[in-house]
Amino acid sequence: MLPKQFFNNEEKHSMSQSVIAIDYGNKRVGIARASVVARLPETLVTLENNSNLMSSIQNIIDKEDVSVVVVGLPRSLEGSDTEQTKKTRNFIEQLRELAVEVVEQDEAVTSEHAISELQQSKNKFVKSDVDQLAALYILEDYFSDLGVNNR
Repeated sequence: MLPKQFFNNEEKHSMSQSVIAIDYGNKRVGIARASVVARLPETLVTLENNSNLMSSIQNIIDKEDVSVVVVGLPRSLEGSDTEQTKKTRNFIEQLRELAVEVVEQDEAVTSEHAISELQQSKNKFVKSDVDQLAALYILEDYFSDLGVNNR
């Protein structure tokens, strides 16, 4: 059943609209997605952070009918900004030019959590798996903060 606020929202929502989460890194960018209705995150893809990054993200936004992009915002363990925080904020400003709603989400230890989970699986994994799984955790945290528990 759809939440009541879904129908009360003045914006029209398509049943196929998605939310994507991004784990932004200097070399790679992990992406996860979920339907705005089901809110069940799944890993999607890892992109190379190169000159094609923004066009690749635009293609995903178009293909997945994305209404919101959630970007993990890294901070130090003390909660202060780092060099990566500054780079991520610059990336967020570029994303906002794509005319889509962009939301910042604390990404505290998502990559470490992803590495730990992948190691426990005892299967071989590559760095791009970590990036996608970290993005999935960012999306889960976003939904959790909205009051939708997925874990």
